[in-house]
Amino acid sequence: MPEPPRIVGLVVKRNRAEAAALARVVAARLIARRVEVLVEPGMEIDGARSADKASMVADADLLIALGGDGTLLSVARLVADRELRVLGVNLGGLGFLTEVSTDEALPAIDRVFAGAFQLDRRTTLAVRVRRGGAIVAASQVLNDAVINKSALARIIDLRTSVDGEYLCVYKADGLIVATPTGSTAYSLSAGGPVVSPRVGVTLLSPICPHTLTQRPLVVSESALVEVELHAPDQDVVLTLDGQEGIALVDGDVVEIAKSPHAVALVRTGGRGFLSVLREKLHWGER
Repeated sequence: MPEPPRIVGLVVKRNRAEAAALARVVAARLIARRVEVLVEPGMEIDGARSADKASMVADADLLIALGGDGTLLSVARLVADRELRVLGVNLGGLGFLTEVSTDEALPAIDRVFAGAFQLDRRTTLAVRVRRGGAIVAASQVLNDAVINKSALARIIDLRTSVDGEYLCVYKADGLIVATPTGSTAYSLSAGGPVVSPRVGVTLLSPICPHTLTQRPLVVSESALVEVELHAPDQDVVLTLDGQEGIALVDGDVVEIAKSPHAVALVRTGGRGFLSVLREKLHWGER
């Protein structure tokens, strides 16, 4: 049986009274177990220590995300050299990653301390922006990296290669490069396939392509995807997991490859990927 967590970080959805109230209840349960509790600056909970998200990722044995998938993604992107374990409690909408409901939160935490849980390790992608030979930005994503034009920009050209081999120039509103976890997010809305998180692949899904011959593509997770932007005098943004935006300029190259760091989602309810599909997307219903 794995050792129970000694330091737990609580990441709470901003401006959500229900999330803040639940955080206080969860913190009290943890403190009663003699667990050190970390909360973000600005949230006052008796007995808890203030720490930003980066410090939580570095110090905590477990992170509990109280919100929606966006709240979980806000910390998952910070995964570093140590395994990041995250238990998601859904107070949002769809909740693909945050499988535990508010009513299930305390029983789920009790199961974690009893060792009755599984770790669902999810691949992340390392993303870099190269400009004139220099790396000007670097991050990682659990869901996707999206290159997208602004509302008023014209169609952009994205010269794309995989492992150094030229693929095509996507003439489109943008391009989504996603993990299997991200296959049920923006990529799905753009017509991409649903992929089991156990499958080692990376997805390329063009956004509103200008030609019918440019369809979603699945490549190996070990592939290096390079996308060179050709869009002079246009506003184009690289968005990382919907959490961070980086302005791109003509000639920038976005490099995307599998990261050596994974995110371990804590599962306590016995729900598998197919169960989540049926429950969240009403898979197979007529």
